[in-house]
Amino acid sequence: MPIDQTTLESLIKDAFPDAQIEIQDLAGDGDHYSAHITSKFFEGLSRVKQHQMVYNALKGKMGGELHALALQTSIPS
Repeated sequence: MPIDQTTLESLIKDAFPDAQIEIQDLAGDGDHYSAHITSKFFEGLSRVKQHQMVYNALKGKMGGELHALALQTSIPS
């Protein structure tokens, strides 16, 4: 069963309360999304560590309910 955009955003917001989140359903199927997440929690961390934090926030849904996530992370300016 695919994940809806609201649930995806909620999981990310729970982990990064300050985050500005832009999510797009790439295929219209609830399985393939792109997300741009801006959060102060990423400050001082490598891109790999930032992405790992986001995947951890998804609580195991990546690879199951969520097939693909094109991810961009950044720090607020």
